[in-house]
Amino acid sequence: MLSAGSAPPSRVPKAKHPYRAHELRGEPVQPHPENVHPNNVTFTQFRSAINNAARDVDRHHVLVLAAGLSYYFVMALFPALILFAALVAYLPIPDLFNQALEILGHFIPPDSMGLVRKIVADVISPGRGTFLSFGIIGTLWATSGGFSAMMDALNVSYDVPETRPFWKTRPLALLLAALTGTLFIAALALMIMGPDYGGKIAGKIHLGPAFVASWPYLRWGIAIAFAILAIELLYFLGPNVKQRFGCTLPGAITALICWIGLSHVLGIYFRSFANFNRTYGTLAAAVALMVWLYWSGFAILLGAELNAELVTACGAPRLPLKEMVQKSAEAEAAGADLAA
Repeated sequence: MLSAGSAPPSRVPKAKHPYRAHELRGEPVQPHPENVHPNNVTFTQFRSAINNAARDVDRHHVLVLAAGLSYYFVMALFPALILFAALVAYLPIPDLFNQALEILGHFIPPDSMGLVRKIVADVISPGRGTFLSFGIIGTLWATSGGFSAMMDALNVSYDVPETRPFWKTRPLALLLAALTGTLFIAALALMIMGPDYGGKIAGKIHLGPAFVASWPYLRWGIAIAFAILAIELLYFLGPNVKQRFGCTLPGAITALICWIGLSHVLGIYFRSFANFNRTYGTLAAAVALMVWLYWSGFAILLGAELNAELVTACGAPRLPLKEMVQKSAEAEAAGADLAA
């Protein structure tokens, strides 16, 4: 109640923008997490994010999650390779599948590569066309199991719960399997084409000699870009957080570099030091494959940890959930209808 002659209390104007209220109260404004971009990150913030990501490897039990992912990757690997073999049979590049396996042999342990070749050859030898007609649905479902497990692990890296229903996450896992598989097939095809293929492309679309000269380097650049894009799609669509697509780039580059480096180190270890045949006998190839998949999953999760910590290092609040953002937008729309 106001006494006679007293001035009315000053009112803080209602802010339309959610962060404008902090300015009116004189509080510092934190950047919105969706506006955090790699170009705006300082060296100190990036170093802090790396240190926090290394700490979160233990806090989030990343090594345990990678061990679980290796099981799902094994279950998804062979269906994915079988589907890949059926699809590349229709591409105009001769012997593309065997050449792709030769490239994968530079990353996968030799004994494991022999096991992969044997299993895939036994399955697809009766007829690729029949498999592609009748077995594609079951194969896609089995392949998506690995991506579904990866989505759960990425939620742990981002410290968020899974609020999306099953009828959304499983089709999303199928979509991720299709998108990343297509990009990796394109990357492998570019590496298989060889340096002399640039002349054929230049002749068909009438490009000059500069394209032919740059093709040996251009094909590797495009192949690496496709691989990074595939990992970015995994980080952007997989976890239950709303973020800008460009914010996933640092983690994707980190994951790819770590994966290539770890695969190279494992290759040296398996060829020079490890003797799995003496320890595991006939299971040696399968165990070596599990070890390689284990560290591959670790590299992907490490990149996700870095992406999540970059947002925190920039002083932004936690990334919003996708489902929560959708429900909030629906509530605001309903409130606007009631106000009208």
